[in-house]
Amino acid sequence: MPLASVPPMPRRARSISVELAAHFERLIATGALRPGERLPPERELAASMSVSRSSLREAMHELEAKHLVERRTGRGTIVTQQAESVTELYNGLAADDADVTLDDATELRLIVEPRIAAAAALRASPSNFVQLEDVLARSALDPNAEQSLALDVEFHLLLAHAARNPLLVAVCTMTSRWTESVRRHSHATPEGRLRSLEGHQAIYRAVREQDAEAAAAAMDEHLSVIRELIARRTS
Repeated sequence: MPLASVPPMPRRARSISVELAAHFERLIATGALRPGERLPPERELAASMSVSRSSLREAMHELEAKHLVERRTGRGTIVTQQAESVTELYNGLAADDADVTLDDATELRLIVEPRIAAAAALRASPSNFVQLEDVLARSALDPNAEQSLALDVEFHLLLAHAARNPLLVAVCTMTSRWTESVRRHSHATPEGRLRSLEGHQAIYRAVREQDAEAAAAAMDEHLSVIRELIARRTS
């Protein structure tokens, strides 16, 4: 089995193990590291990333606790395969693509994503905060429309991962896919990109403060604002 290629971390502002866990979790969440891929041996991986083996081990313990990797004697560290129930949900949702209307998908987001934000507020770890802060920092650098949309999708995906429920990740992934074409309208103007960033910042603050009710309310407000922006652009 070929070894996975692991890119370097962009920064190290906190505990190295937290930064490492955040880095690897983001790579797994975004598909840069795929299920079934085996990571390089510990000594080699630590050397390539210029970190200590103890910091790397601590990060891997967190990823293992989140069921993102499996560590087995003689096999090394392998990115965990999706549970059968998650695979079936993805397959079932994908099979219904043609039958999903934009209104239905938008309504599903309004129902599900505030609950995802609430769950993230209760379950997010320090490494999840690092990931979300990184997306917000990149979003604040005045990205163009395409980059802004990609960062929008990434923020919601990482938030779903912070909720630590793979079924919610599957639903969030599919609703992003179903609404991507219309969400482009909200990122087409500087105003829309700013409103998106402000909404994400409010959600993050509530999640960081572990305030589930405020996180759900911030997500509901964010989605409502974006829905109004899209309606104005498409009317």
